[in-house]
Amino acid sequence: KYSLKPVAFKLEELLKEKVRFFKKCLGWGVKRAANKLKPGQILLLENLRFEKGEITNDEKFAKSLAELGDVYVAEAFSVCHRHHASVVTLPELLPHFAGFGLLREIDNLSRVSQNPVGPLVVVIGGVKIASKIKVIEKFLEIADHLLLGGKIANIILRVKGISLGRPWPKEEVVEKIEKLNLTDVKVHLPVDVLVSPDKTGEVYIRETGPANVRKDEEIFDIGKETINSFGEVLKTAKTIFWSGPLGLYENEKFAQGTKEIAGIIGKCHRAFKVVGGGDTTAAVKKFGFLDRFSFVSTGGGAMLAFLAGEELPGIEVLK
Repeated sequence: KYSLKPVAFKLEELLKEKVRFFKKCLGWGVKRAANKLKPGQILLLENLRFEKGEITNDEKFAKSLAELGDVYVAEAFSVCHRHHASVVTLPELLPHFAGFGLLREIDNLSRVSQNPVGPLVVVIGGVKIASKIKVIEKFLEIADHLLLGGKIANIILRVKGISLGRPWPKEEVVEKIEKLNLTDVKVHLPVDVLVSPDKTGEVYIRETGPANVRKDEEIFDIGKETINSFGEVLKTAKTIFWSGPLGLYENEKFAQGTKEIAGIIGKCHRAFKVVGGGDTTAAVKKFGFLDRFSFVSTGGGAMLAFLAGEELPGIEVLK
């Protein structure tokens, strides 16, 4: 299911050009196919991650890829945080450039993380707890407001002893959460939530305060009061960044929080608005608000690492 063959068909449709697909990315057959290309022709190779050398950043594997081309253009921002052969070693072997898409990612994310136009409001939800805690720490320094929802908020409430529930996060995550100052006026946590002992919500759903969540229940969405209070904060923003759904949006019974917040952000016409991460982008697209954002980042982990101020090896190698 991870083959790039369907991508070849889509590329043909978008480019209105024939795209040759080769089911391998190594070997004499690939080299021959690359050497036979005429100016303007396109060859797409199979997914590099099928090869162990890609993941282990094997130099020999990178050299075999380098033999197929004359120039390296980096466009895969979403993997720039990974030490993979095609990301960090291959560009060292060829004349290399940053692609237009990669430059747009850097420019737009820098507008959020470096001297943003205030007020800056940051909405963080979803999973990826460890990497999002780093982003929260960073934005506590520069943001005017941090709106927290989704699993990240549920776990913070749990660790801080405000609500019950499961599961308990890893110890290193617990240590970072314990250091967060929840009394900071910048931090906004849910004041009401939708809970159920069952993900489908078929058993029952109730709206309650985080402190009244029972042991057998799990939080699946933010409540009406939280949507309203988050909305009032968002209306003051000049810069908005959003990563992570605010509930189990795939289930219509728990989609209201994410849908309502997406709609509110969509109406913030004065603000520069960035959304990123696969789940968040999918949710915003599902609810029909994607075209109301100033920029949609293709990154997930790479985007969070960039915003947290970490060096991304796939970008550093291009400098």
